[in-house]
Amino acid sequence: MRLMLASSEVHPYSKSGGLGDMVAALAKALGRAGHEVSLVTPLYRGIAAKFPDVARFDYHIDVPLGTERWQAGVFAVRPSEGVTVYFIDAPEFFDRAGLYNENHRDYPDNAQRFVFFSKCVAHLARYLTNPPEVVHLHDWQVGLVPALIRHGQTAEGWSNAPRTVLTIHNLAYQGVFPRADFALTNLPESYFTPAGVEFYGRLNCLKAAISFADRLTTVSPRYAREITTPEFGCQLDAPLRERQGTLVGILNGVDYDEWNTVANPYLPHPYSAKDLAGKAEMKAELQAEFSLPVSNKLPLFATVTRLVDQKGVDLLLGALEEMVSADLQFVLLGNGSPDLQTAFSNLAARNRRKVGVRIGFDQALSHHIEAGADFFTMPSRFEPCGLNQMYSLRYGTIPIVRATGGLDDTVVDLAEDPKRANGIKFREPSARALARAMRKALVLYEAPPLRQRVQVAGMKADFSWEQTAARYVEVYTASGSDAS
Repeated sequence: MRLMLASSEVHPYSKSGGLGDMVAALAKALGRAGHEVSLVTPLYRGIAAKFPDVARFDYHIDVPLGTERWQAGVFAVRPSEGVTVYFIDAPEFFDRAGLYNENHRDYPDNAQRFVFFSKCVAHLARYLTNPPEVVHLHDWQVGLVPALIRHGQTAEGWSNAPRTVLTIHNLAYQGVFPRADFALTNLPESYFTPAGVEFYGRLNCLKAAISFADRLTTVSPRYAREITTPEFGCQLDAPLRERQGTLVGILNGVDYDEWNTVANPYLPHPYSAKDLAGKAEMKAELQAEFSLPVSNKLPLFATVTRLVDQKGVDLLLGALEEMVSADLQFVLLGNGSPDLQTAFSNLAARNRRKVGVRIGFDQALSHHIEAGADFFTMPSRFEPCGLNQMYSLRYGTIPIVRATGGLDDTVVDLAEDPKRANGIKFREPSARALARAMRKALVLYEAPPLRQRVQVAGMKADFSWEQTAARYVEVYTASGSDAS
């Protein structure tokens, strides 16, 4: 099958969260399965310099953007079997310090940037030598593509137009812009309706995809159910309920080529479920990295996260204020809200022998934390899928999660099934509930045989991309049927 994936992020070229990881891993798995995969993403600042294999492709794009016309070049690379990544080269839009924002402020022209990017995706889907049979869109930044393809098919004679599939990675991010920005799409006014792209008088890019894509997916079975409710639907629960027959939750996979404990350049001390000695060495080095006392008697809790409300890091901060008097250690790697960055830094300054904080993101350090910690905390208020809990499971680091979205789908608590248990769950989104879960972890740490059984259960869990990719192929195939 000829497939085109489109995303504003693709690891390792660009990344702000799990989106880039997911899209890259899915493309690789589909290529391995024998499909012809193209992947379209912006050429952000520094990509061509950092990745010398990314070379200019003999292709030029010229599309309308409101009353003007804008051009783009294309770069390309073949990173793995069956996969070609196409980069949209438009320096006016993408040669910037950030992907979406700087200094925690969105770029004021994000509507122009990603309407243009969506038009480039639709253009490639129409005019490439071997056009795709299915275009798979990821999140709001390419949310207008299904409408653009639909219009090309119904009004412009696009006879072999591809089917479209949308994956919602996080419903909270929708790409909502003023009514005037609809003119950038060059679509007829008939698309700006409550049944189309209109959202309380504004343009909503994600709603456009929900309205016009042939099939809808999201990144875990539970989140697929949650987003059709007012509590988690972010004001789009009604249109999602209308499309419920075409909506399916497919749990993200893990790229075990990268996230493994045996052949990993980031882990100098390999280990496995049969021999955990290397994990103890990784812990000792992690403690030293954060200038904490090196001791295997103290349980080491950790998190790698964006410091935003969704991730429940304020709950974590409150729980740590309560738990820091106990015999434990905690390390954090993350960035985000300036207030939360300051709060965690202050907590570390007051508790230098127990808490270590590193503001920013470091891929090597994230692997080291996943390997060296005993417990990994993810107290998310909502979590469409989550990847770190699955990384933690493979690394023998017991996840402590709130029972929501993909966290609930992947982690099994001792109280749910003692034989299959691989982590600790709590339900109430509060610092007190998280603190109770951390106290359970302290008890578990003092019972090595049980703790090791939980660790090994996690390390044996299989969230490989091969089975996830197969589920997506089923959706691609089904997208050819009537999705109305």
